[in-house]
Amino acid sequence: MSMKTEAGATTQVYQIYIKASPQAIWDAITRPEWTEKFMYETRVEYELGSGGAYRGLPSDSMRRSGAEMGFEIPDVVADGEVIEADPPHKLVQTWRMLMVAPTMEPEGFTRLTWEIKEIQAGVTRLTVVHDLEGAPQTAVMVAGGMEEDGAGGGWSEILSGLKTLLETGEILRG
Repeated sequence: MSMKTEAGATTQVYQIYIKASPQAIWDAITRPEWTEKFMYETRVEYELGSGGAYRGLPSDSMRRSGAEMGFEIPDVVADGEVIEADPPHKLVQTWRMLMVAPTMEPEGFTRLTWEIKEIQAGVTRLTVVHDLEGAPQTAVMVAGGMEEDGAGGGWSEILSGLKTLLETGEILRG
């Protein structure tokens, strides 16, 4: 992971190489039966066209864990809008965390870009660019800075889980 800060804008860039096709990665990112296995048990809903909705929905297990830690998990944990969908190469969306209100929800929407490029037969580079201007708490969380507080390892953990799942069929955390 690299992090770049310029004139108040924070951009986090993550890059990972996965032994899988671009289509397999696209499907894993955009289909709920996949995301619940590597994205903290969050089921995604995408309307994959410009202006389409994005929603991240919690699992029953996520709700139970939240209750055990003393807080209620909302019906939608993240939301946004699709800006561009070019399957299986690129997905650009807005993204907002709703789960840790009132601290993060007021930070508003950030911009998330998924770039998928096959670099040789069977090996694909996935680049995730998260523009976090004006969202300092969200930036800390997605960088893994709240892992000790139970918020997980951010994009590094999610992408490690994606790679593990696609390459081995195993779930990184259970």
